[in-house]
Formats: sequence, structure tokens, C-alpha cells
Amino acid sequence: MTAETPREHRPRVLKRASIITGPSKSEISCIVRNQHLNGAELKVPADVPVPELFTLYVPTDGVAYDARLRWRRGERIGIELIGTRPKPRFHYG
Repeated sequence: MTAETPREHRPRVLKRASIITGPSKSEISCIVRNQHLNGAELKVPADVPVPELFTLYVPTDGVAYDARLRWRRGERIGIELIGTRPKPRFHYG
């Protein structure tokens, strides 16, 4: 029998956010459903492709996170937060 590593507590939140992709800095609107130090769960329309690496800008946090897509189930995606950067200059929020 193997011992399972306890899952990190994920506080529920409802924050508007933007997935910023590629050189054109295009944005995909999303909702942060829960967030912890190393990751988050987002709600994104199921038919919208999400790249493996992207910037997640959360206006209420005033920070942009470097993120990596870890899993996807319909409208829900799990991401790993791998770093931070200042608010994008071009963003209006």
C-alpha cells in the first residue's frame, strides 16, 4: 500500500483574469476558480485552445503569472504558476 501525498489546500476564489498568448499578446478571458501558491484552476470556454505556456494576468492581484497548462477537462483547466512579472503595460485593467 502506498501513501498518497496530501493535496495542497486550494482556497476558492472568483477572479476575472486574462490568458495572454503569443507575440501578438492576444487575450482569452477566463475566471480563476481556486488558487494556491503553486497553481490554480481556471474556467475557460471549452472550444477555446489554450497554449502550454502563457501569461495569466489577474487585475485584482495586480500581477501577471507565468503559467504552464497541466490538465484540461471541458471548461476547467489546471495550471502551474511558475513565476511572476509586473502588470503588462498594454493591459487596460
